[in-house]
Amino acid sequence: MSEFGTRETDTLSRERTTERRRTPRGLIALALGGFGIGLTEFLIAGLLPQVASSFAVSEAAAGRLISGYALSVAVGAIALTAATARLPRKPVLVGLVALFVIGNLLSAVAPSYPVMLLGRIVAALCHGSFFGIGSLVARGLVAPERKSRAVAVMFAGLTVANVLGVPFGAWVGERWGWRAAFWAVTAIGVLALAGIAAFVPARAGAGPTQPPTATTNPSHPTPPSGLRDQLRAFRSWQVWLTLTATALSYGGMFGAFSYIAYTFTEVGGFSPADVSWLLMVYGVGLVVGNLIGGRAADRARDRTLVLALLGLTLTLTLFGLLADSAVASVILTFLMGLFGFAGVPGMITRVTDFAHGAALAASANVSASNLGNALGAWLGGLAITAGLGYTAPLHVGAAIVLASLAVMAVAAHLAKSPAHR
Repeated sequence: MSEFGTRETDTLSRERTTERRRTPRGLIALALGGFGIGLTEFLIAGLLPQVASSFAVSEAAAGRLISGYALSVAVGAIALTAATARLPRKPVLVGLVALFVIGNLLSAVAPSYPVMLLGRIVAALCHGSFFGIGSLVARGLVAPERKSRAVAVMFAGLTVANVLGVPFGAWVGERWGWRAAFWAVTAIGVLALAGIAAFVPARAGAGPTQPPTATTNPSHPTPPSGLRDQLRAFRSWQVWLTLTATALSYGGMFGAFSYIAYTFTEVGGFSPADVSWLLMVYGVGLVVGNLIGGRAADRARDRTLVLALLGLTLTLTLFGLLADSAVASVILTFLMGLFGFAGVPGMITRVTDFAHGAALAASANVSASNLGNALGAWLGGLAITAGLGYTAPLHVGAAIVLASLAVMAVAAHLAKSPAHR
């Protein structure tokens, strides 16, 4: 080959490599949608006093705007995904984001508490299905070897919202009132809707049809479409093991996180004013862990998941022992976020691979995480009520994550045998 031909080949190779590494605009639109959905979930915590005062309801009633949202996420993830099983994914995503916009618009203009609660429920219904179906679309926008990273990019919107949600809501609410915060989220939803409609390809989300192996983990170009076909995906032991590991890992982390403010103030000696920046440290850990975990999962998924769960188990255990140290608390808060979300992209691609791309399995993964959150918070609360102290949720969380680690280790071992896939 001539020198000119060699240079031309090298140039084409570099162009192809750049194209593969460039983040698709459709993926950015999905991340923006995830950011908006994350904001509407988290910002309400910083607005509850204003909302309660505006509608003249008790703090407990205002708190139902949070619990009602969480319950609707778990229900909507399965119900809407099942109802839209035979529809193309792009129109479904557009419809879900439109539902999100309508829900937040209802909240922004709500004349009464019942309408406000209705708006929260409507917005929440799209949450689980958006992340479930969206994760399948995201992985279809990139090369197969980058699918976990694509899911991580999409979920980066959610993790950034976790960092900014509460302070954003409090800041906007303080300057312009709580309704302004929901108007802002509505606007973000409209932008995400336009981006998804414009940049997500109509046939996004396809890959090879062969069953996954322990080493290749391919995606699927012709995923099950009908509800009956999608339900067949749940015959796989690997799907159930991954869903169980997901529920337990979220349960352990959020069981500890639910009471972390008490740990900071009652054990660590921090002032209530310190809690906000400590929560931001945790949120930064989520962002970093999500991005690192997505990249690592593309190289060795099951090993990444096992190491992430092991790291989270050790972090929660050490946190429970060293919570009275301010320096240790800051470091371990960051590590709790990092290890807690490092496994998320891999868990999602794992369950969808073994479910042959069934959207219902992807949404079930979101429901599993929310059920795990509820279980962990309940067990952590029981530990405090039993008089075990404000470090008890950390130890309870460590035990729950240890159970998740055991399940994941079994799943990884069985995945090496074709008979148990």
